[in-house]
Amino acid sequence: MAMSGVPDQVGVIGGGRMGSGIAQAFLLAGARVEVVEAGDEAADAARGRIADGLEESARRGKLAGDDVGGTFARLSLVDRAAELSPGTGLVVEAVPERADLKVAVLTAAESALGPDAVLATNTSSLSVTELAAALQRPARFLGLHFFNPVPASKLVEVVVAPETADDVVLAARGWVRALGKTDVVVKDSPGFASSRLGVLLGLEAIRMLEEGVADAEAIDTAMELGYRHPMGPLRSTDLVGLDVRLAIAEYLAGTLGERFTPPQLLRDKVAAGELGRKTGRGFHDYP
Repeated sequence: MAMSGVPDQVGVIGGGRMGSGIAQAFLLAGARVEVVEAGDEAADAARGRIADGLEESARRGKLAGDDVGGTFARLSLVDRAAELSPGTGLVVEAVPERADLKVAVLTAAESALGPDAVLATNTSSLSVTELAAALQRPARFLGLHFFNPVPASKLVEVVVAPETADDVVLAARGWVRALGKTDVVVKDSPGFASSRLGVLLGLEAIRMLEEGVADAEAIDTAMELGYRHPMGPLRSTDLVGLDVRLAIAEYLAGTLGERFTPPQLLRDKVAAGELGRKTGRGFHDYP
């Protein structure tokens, strides 16, 4: 273990917004981090996101300015999960919410690593138990559900499947705290705690907008000022991505029932390419 309390060597599969944020968090905690991202263009983009994130951390006083280069030097990129360093202590998968893709990268990582390595999925809704069923060592697997944006978010859900070993849960909670974040332990269940509640609130807000109850600004302001939510449910949906929220809602509708059925307005916006902050328009506009 590193002096910081996180594993000396950490792998992150996927260098998108979430994966880059997770990599940055572990770099700031003192780990060496390998990010798996296929292709030069995607790897360069991931490298750029992490570099920008570290510079932002320095501006916010979370990292000494002259330490940015040394911290960034502990980052490396590889093309495939099978190329992760054998001595890696923890691998966090952060690829898109497709069970087949997650299984493929997790099984490849498991084959490349030692028997004591811990594998984690960053899924926000898929069954950790079903993903574990594809692994040879399900006791060394659990969910670590980080929130966007990872560097600023204080919460990580530790999702425990039936076969997850107690010592793995204990270690994972320690790693979360070493990142300066708060862990909440939840049993594997569709949507866990956060996605299940957050999606339900977001879907109802979309239905209110669809029905003309109020405009998006009013709905969000009502929750921000009336219930002290730091971000209203429609702004939150824009941040997560309307396409991501739609996929989660469809999964939860299939597992938990029709109360999670996505509103037509959400489907229409996704079809129109209005996906939230990443496209400049969702329920609000982002110049």
